[in-house]
Amino acid sequence: MTNNQESRGLATLVSDLAQQVTTLLQTESRLLRAEMSEKISKAGAGAAEVLAGAICLLAALMVLLQALVIALASAGLGAGWSSLLVGIVVAILGIILLRSGTKSMAPSELTPDRTQDQLKRDARVIKDQIR
Repeated sequence: MTNNQESRGLATLVSDLAQQVTTLLQTESRLLRAEMSEKISKAGAGAAEVLAGAICLLAALMVLLQALVIALASAGLGAGWSSLLVGIVVAILGIILLRSGTKSMAPSELTPDRTQDQLKRDARVIKDQIR
């Protein structure tokens, strides 16, 4: 093989590698956009749970206030204590929803894990191709 043929072969290899890397980066970009869209949807669902929890806590506050008024008015076990029990149950439900929603919106839940893993694998393949 002559020097000219070797340089043309090397140039073709480098050109092919550059084209493959470009295609790979475009594919990874599409994967990143898809995964981020999925993560944003998950955060939206978490926000809806937070909102639902806040609404439950507001309802619990109203019921607890009603229970306090009735309890003070009757000064005994009756309708007031029943309202108090309902208020506590609604408050517990609200707290559970708030915790679940905020957990879904944690930054660790929003990282594009699959894309990061794929980029690491791709980097290894590119390094192997260059050698």
